[in-house]
Amino acid sequence: MRSEEQMMELVLEVARRDERVRAVTLEGSRTNPNVPRDIFQDYDISYHVTEMDSFLKDPGWVDVFGERVIMQNPEDMAMFPPELGNRFSYLMLFTDGNRIDMTLIPIEEKEAYCQEDKLLKVLLDKDGTFPVISPPTDVDYWVKRPSAAYYADCCNEFWWVSTYVAKGLWRQEILYAQEHLNNYVRAMLMKMLEWEVGTRTDFSLSVGKCSKYIKNHLPEDRWQLLMDTYAGGSYEAVWNALFASGRLFRLTAKDVAARLDYTYPLEEDQRVTDYLERVRQLPKGATQFR
Repeated sequence: MRSEEQMMELVLEVARRDERVRAVTLEGSRTNPNVPRDIFQDYDISYHVTEMDSFLKDPGWVDVFGERVIMQNPEDMAMFPPELGNRFSYLMLFTDGNRIDMTLIPIEEKEAYCQEDKLLKVLLDKDGTFPVISPPTDVDYWVKRPSAAYYADCCNEFWWVSTYVAKGLWRQEILYAQEHLNNYVRAMLMKMLEWEVGTRTDFSLSVGKCSKYIKNHLPEDRWQLLMDTYAGGSYEAVWNALFASGRLFRLTAKDVAARLDYTYPLEEDQRVTDYLERVRQLPKGATQFR
């Protein structure tokens, strides 16, 4: 596997030899001093170029970076509508395990680009015209303190969508139930867990994409309960995961409310939890809810 030094030198040497490339920037986790280093970190690289057409007409220009396992060009795919405007990206996984996410950016966009993300480092500026960049920081990704209204909405959404999961389970529609548990109920649970971490750290850190670092900030019993919210492929497993989600949400949301001087909707929680228990016990084919 090529080392970080080798990869960075390759990226810069290609740019130095190409007159179309006027600047090179590094973004993402490799600029973040709070992220642990490992062999799976991407190289998020941007080439700021004088024109795009010649690159786009020659898709093989990226072969210089090495033999690939697979590549994706999101802006050239029917499934993913373009989101980068005039920019174009090459997401490349190489046979030695390294990965480069390369973006071509028109050089005239440099001022706007430097305002988009504080995790940014200028590696090469041939013309000395790039804006002055502050040292990289992940402050924009820190857990944000919720307002009382936002906190209340999170609680309401969690308990409201929990009833959809129960309905799907009673109907024997496990895909519907799993969809609502994993994509909606869990989203509110994870948001509440992040806020709980925020209240104990003065909202001064990031828990990472998909909350991937949250384990570092949870007591072991809370972490284990979180693991219990991930269901297997049976109806019983989904029911158990739903109630585990409720227990963890209740514990966490009450802690957050106490620290932020908000009010947890305990009565709503109790009514919905009772409703979920009744649905779980309701015989299949019942014609009345009881």
